[in-house]
Amino acid sequence: MIKIDAVGDVCPIPVVKTKNAIKELKGPGTVETLVDNEIAVQNLTKMANQKGYKVESKKIKDDLYSVVMTVGEAQTENTEQILTAADGTRGSIAVISSGFMGTGDDTLGAMLMKSFIFALTQQESLPKAVLFYNGGAKLTCEGSSSLEDISYLAEHGVEILTCGTCLKHYDLSDKLRIGGVTNMYEIVERMSRASHIIKP
Repeated sequence: MIKIDAVGDVCPIPVVKTKNAIKELKGPGTVETLVDNEIAVQNLTKMANQKGYKVESKKIKDDLYSVVMTVGEAQTENTEQILTAADGTRGSIAVISSGFMGTGDDTLGAMLMKSFIFALTQQESLPKAVLFYNGGAKLTCEGSSSLEDISYLAEHGVEILTCGTCLKHYDLSDKLRIGGVTNMYEIVERMSRASHIIKP
């Protein structure tokens, strides 16, 4: 077993350290990663599920969690194929980094952003995913005026992902209402694989 201490590391370092440790296995094996928050646990679990690894997590004590991944022979050989099958299909994605569209007047900017998200729902070809980060993370949370439109996108097959570090920063981890939690590693990965990116 390879043990990784990612306590105190910010997103996406725990995921990156774990990926590198799995590469070091060069065959079947187990990697245990220690982290200090539930968002990191969610990010690691999501990565494991995407790649087909067995994963178990437990809370050791306050601010200390263990995530153990078990990797088989076929999984180490086919990691890239598994990842591609899971979420590598090329397509458009939208990225929203603020609750406002443009700069100048915030009231106008909020109205424009609400209109932008509604306009996304009206497109003949919907984006494959919408990524929310920084101030944009607030739009998928309780109290957002865009929840109905974002729900429509989710119900029609658009993957809704919100940055976990951003939710934690704004103290919104328990206020997320639509979609899943993601990390910066996946955000970069999704953007690099997209055929094109829609950004307000």
